[in-house]
Amino acid sequence: MPLPPGAVVPPTAVAPVRSPLSDGQWHRLHPLTPVLRGGLFLIVVTGIVITNLRDRLVVWLFPGLAEWEQYEGGDPVDYIWANNLWLIAGLVVLGILLVILVVFWTSWRFHTFRITGDDVEVRSGVLFRTHRRAPLDRVQGVNLTRPMVARLLGTAKLEVVGAGLDANVKLEYLSTANAEAVRADILRLASGRQLAEAREAQARGIPLSQATKDAVAAGITGLIDGVDGPESEPESVVHIPAGRLIGAHLLSGSTIWLIVLLAAVIMGAIFGTPWVLFTIVPTVIAFGAYWFRSITRSLRYSIAPTSSGVRITFGLFTTITETLPPGRVHAFEIRQPILWRGAGWWSMRVNRMSGRSATDSQSLQFAEVLPVGTRADVERVLRLFLPVLSEGEAELIVRSGMFAETAGTTDDPFETTPRRARWLRPLSWRRNGVLVTDDALLLRHGFLQRALVILPLARLQSVRISQGPVDRALRVANLTGHTVLGPVTAKVGIIDRDTALDAWSATETRTISAAARDRSHRWDEATVDAPAAGNQAADASAVGGAAADAPAQRGTVEGGPRETISTSDASAEDVS
Repeated sequence: MPLPPGAVVPPTAVAPVRSPLSDGQWHRLHPLTPVLRGGLFLIVVTGIVITNLRDRLVVWLFPGLAEWEQYEGGDPVDYIWANNLWLIAGLVVLGILLVILVVFWTSWRFHTFRITGDDVEVRSGVLFRTHRRAPLDRVQGVNLTRPMVARLLGTAKLEVVGAGLDANVKLEYLSTANAEAVRADILRLASGRQLAEAREAQARGIPLSQATKDAVAAGITGLIDGVDGPESEPESVVHIPAGRLIGAHLLSGSTIWLIVLLAAVIMGAIFGTPWVLFTIVPTVIAFGAYWFRSITRSLRYSIAPTSSGVRITFGLFTTITETLPPGRVHAFEIRQPILWRGAGWWSMRVNRMSGRSATDSQSLQFAEVLPVGTRADVERVLRLFLPVLSEGEAELIVRSGMFAETAGTTDDPFETTPRRARWLRPLSWRRNGVLVTDDALLLRHGFLQRALVILPLARLQSVRISQGPVDRALRVANLTGHTVLGPVTAKVGIIDRDTALDAWSATETRTISAAARDRSHRWDEATVDAPAAGNQAADASAVGGAAADAPAQRGTVEGGPRETISTSDASAEDVS
């Protein structure tokens, strides 16, 4: 309801931005960016080259100094020092360094970025200009990376993950404080809160310019009073001991391959050529380096909920902090290798738009949201990503999905492989199953490696049913759920044909309903729309006194939506 003229409007309690770098103007990166992006590496490489090839370089650059080779000792540095040429050599080195610094400074000068209410834009290049733009409504996450050298210099690299291959926009490097503030701004702008505030102001009859002024004034007041200060680091809901992490990597599939390879080498040395034993040393070194790199990447792991999504931090030397907004995960896979079964360990990985190739090592690293954890850890992580899960659904996922405690019984909600086709899945027919709920498609499979795939219906791309000649003869089918590219493969085979068709039909119907009610891509709108809806309801009740005197008319107005909602619920129940 529009407010009367002259009414005082209470300002919103949250400022539009938290960092001066998010004001919509073009800004430059940290002055140390050229050094961190390649200058330090170039200096090291140049030093190595000069150290090893300085004789040839001196002769090539200064042919007149070729006589230094006859100088006693054969060292060009000694020759320069003995002939008082150190001033000239120093000026040459200084000139080279100045040229390098000018090139780096020019590159930094032309590398700018800006953050508006709609996009994150980056312009770079001197001779060949590049302009990249990441729409905020397509932001899939924001990664904050702090390599060891950058951490020592108090800087960090910010990467805005876009929806598409090679769609990421990188801001490298910013000061750590600015990087944290800019990340919060980007996530806040992508959350839909700004749009919701604009709608609220428009619904209340407030000019957008006045609403913006009030928001900025409230932000300044909040900064002074400490209302809108920097967020404290959230506490992790999962703690992984270093011993468990090391044990999990040692009990992985790579260890089995190492043992098989060593056994083959030893057998080859015994029954063949003994020199093959020398291949053991580089093999062990390679596997050791792989284990060391994998373990150090997973150390200091933490996962915690924030107002902008799930924050995941990992890495010992290079620390990476990733924020996954709600609604950006397209598939979950909870798996347990056979070597972990005795310890009761599980891992979880997801499919999400990372802006990288599916075979990129960093893309695979970002997919692991839980490297290794217990049953309780899996439940906590699931509740972070799927907060709508009820107690019964969570228990269903754990008991029937992960552990398959009800497999093969009448209480099992999963549809498993029929008896006539069990010979095609002799070990895993009990775990081989499919289940469609109101919000997700669950696929359970595997014996040597147990796996449960959860596909949120609101983000499911498509479902496919396929049959081969043997499948048609046995009246079974294979069901595949399609999501964005990633390490999670959503497929289950050898399911009864009619069961697969029923699952396909139920998935189609419930996917439409789930997508219609899903607002997770604008996860912060509710915090603004809820108070606005309450205010509108209060205004309607205050103004609608006359309508209260006409119960028949009011019943018609209120009954319409209620009948529509109940009809929709009934239809969903009939289809299921």
